[in-house]
Amino acid sequence: MKIIEVNDINSQKEFIQVNIIVNKNTPNYIRPLDAEINEIFDKEKNKQYKYGTTNRWILKDVNGNLIGRIAAFISTKYINNGTDFATGGVGFFDCTNNQEAANLLFDTAKNWLQQQGMEAMDGPINFGERDKYWGLLVEGFDVEPIYGLPFNPKYYENLFGGYGFKNFYNQYWFAMKVDDNLPPKFQERHAKFKAKPDYSARHLNIKQLDKYANDFTTIYNAAWAQHGEAKTITVEETLTIFKTMKPILDERVLWFAYYKDEPIAMFINIPDVNQFIKNFNGKFGLWQKLQLIWKKKTMKRQKLLGLVFGVVPKYQALGVDSFLIQECGYMMQNKGWYDSYEMGWAGDWNPRMYNVYKNLGGTQSRKMVTYRYIFDETKHPFERHPMMEYK
Repeated sequence: MKIIEVNDINSQKEFIQVNIIVNKNTPNYIRPLDAEINEIFDKEKNKQYKYGTTNRWILKDVNGNLIGRIAAFISTKYINNGTDFATGGVGFFDCTNNQEAANLLFDTAKNWLQQQGMEAMDGPINFGERDKYWGLLVEGFDVEPIYGLPFNPKYYENLFGGYGFKNFYNQYWFAMKVDDNLPPKFQERHAKFKAKPDYSARHLNIKQLDKYANDFTTIYNAAWAQHGEAKTITVEETLTIFKTMKPILDERVLWFAYYKDEPIAMFINIPDVNQFIKNFNGKFGLWQKLQLIWKKKTMKRQKLLGLVFGVVPKYQALGVDSFLIQECGYMMQNKGWYDSYEMGWAGDWNPRMYNVYKNLGGTQSRKMVTYRYIFDETKHPFERHPMMEYK
């Protein structure tokens, strides 16, 4: 077997091809867009390179056939979830069902990370935010993957465990029908806030992206500060995201709550893009973009995907979340616009978010795992992800 560093156009193309080759017999597999994967490793397009760097490799067998790939990351924004040692990441792992091959890929990533001063590696994760390509699928193979969700053969769980990775935390997804009634307490809390003139909820207006980018940034930075990871985003970064996603945004499913004019909560959803792109074969040129716009306008009973949900800490225990979600529900339900809804994942270290999703009446649809591998456990004993401390 031969490890090859990805450092030219040909190896970049082969990095993409590994995912297709390994998953050719994986039921429900949907090929990600090539351009989206390439942009993650493009220093001009991925702003995460301001905080770190990456490397990646492909693996070939003795006959020159592609049998594996892996990427490794370091970032000063990845603050190790409360640990006191430097932790890097691995992701975009694909491999045939061969432990020896998998070990070679993991060893290659580990050696590179050690050279960067890392003492552990988490994976599979993304060189970016946790909303995409984060975690290993271990339950939920019977349904198609949603946009940005890692999707892999079942045997990957054994490859990670066989190398020595340990379960750092579980990620749970919940799903429900859009037209299913929310529990009564949602209506009760909604009525309570609706009677208070200082509270309001409204959905995004595409003509006011600058305003809503500011509101999103304010809520995001306040809500995620309590995670202890120094996660912040600028208005400019938010606006770039909004503009990039503009072709698939639906104003009716991006909601914000306010106290007077202060943004205090958000409930951000998008149509599941995988419904539109699953026949694109990884391409996203002009023809595919036109098809996407057409499909978005003409497809009925689409799947809706939860992207971000957050409440500013001082408003978290008041029921604002129920008010905001129910307001969206009153507008969206029984209109025939969307059929099913799949919520963004909740980590087992975040019981409050887990309970919000569960209390909506959803059923668990998928389970992912983020693993950790500590290079020297005599120096740093393994511990699972610390539970979130709420303020």
